[in-house]
Order: sequence, then structure tokens, then C-alpha cells
Amino acid sequence: MSETTPAAPVLVDFWCELECPDCRRALSDLHALRAAYGERVEIRLRHFPLDKHKHAYAAAQAAEEAAAQGADWPYIEAVLGRTDELNRSGEPLLIEVARELGLDAEEFDTALIDGRHLLIVDADQAEGKAIGVTGTPTYVVGDERFDGGKSQEGLRERVAAAIEARLAG
Repeated sequence: MSETTPAAPVLVDFWCELECPDCRRALSDLHALRAAYGERVEIRLRHFPLDKHKHAYAAAQAAEEAAAQGADWPYIEAVLGRTDELNRSGEPLLIEVARELGLDAEEFDTALIDGRHLLIVDADQAEGKAIGVTGTPTYVVGDERFDGGKSQEGLRERVAAAIEARLAG
């Protein structure tokens, strides 16, 4: 009897900006994909702060601090759920969300001041530009890019079809 190694999960890069209302709406797609595929899919947040949102860059850095403290997706989802408030309040909201989630809010404040996560955010943004990301949300599955910044109509279905194709081998 031979043992089989489970296939590696399909990687879905989710290019996101935490002040983006379209990314907030995309959360339901992410939840549906996770529910449908479970551990067969890995959704990885990639930062793509847009110039039109003045707090997006700080929010991306804060998301990296949340990841460093072991709460990346809970933090990301909490901030995306409050995009309008982030637009009005800025960095104080980022610290408040950290506190609400039981994270070290002082460390968030320090991370935003010292810029320890700048390189990660900059690298993501540069890679996104290099592969043709122009808006958010954008999904990348393998070498296929799905731009939700223009329209989210049918986006979940197109991403799911790409996942299915990868799972089928």
C-alpha cells in the first residue's frame, strides 16, 4: 500500500486595499471560496494601496503588524468592515481595531511610526504593478488575473473556475 501526499493547496493571491469599498464587498467572495474549497485553497493577501485612499498605505502596514501578532485575517476583515470609518478617522481606527481584537495596540502605533513593514507593502505593490494589477480587488490564480476593480460581476465564478482547473491538474 502506498501513501499519497496531499496536493499543495491552490494559491490565490488577493490584491487588496483596506480602504477600498469594493474589497469590503469581496469579503463575501473570499468566505464563499474558503467554504467551498477549505484547505485545498490558500488565499494570500497582497497589498495594493491606491493613491486615492489616503489611509490605505498605513492600513497595509497595520495589516502586516497584525500578521506579525498572529491575527492577520481577523484584522483585515475587521478593517475592511469599517472602510467608511477608516476614510474618516485614519490611523486611530487602525489602533482601535487592534485593541478590539486584543492585539498589542502600542506595538501597532510603534510599527506605523517606525515603518518596519514598509518593505513588504512596497514589494507587494511593485509586484502587483509588474503583473498588471491596476485596481482592487484583483485575484491571481496561477497565471490568470481577475480584475474586480472594474466589475465584480461574475468574479467569484471565474475565480472558482480557475481554482477548479488547477485542482483538476
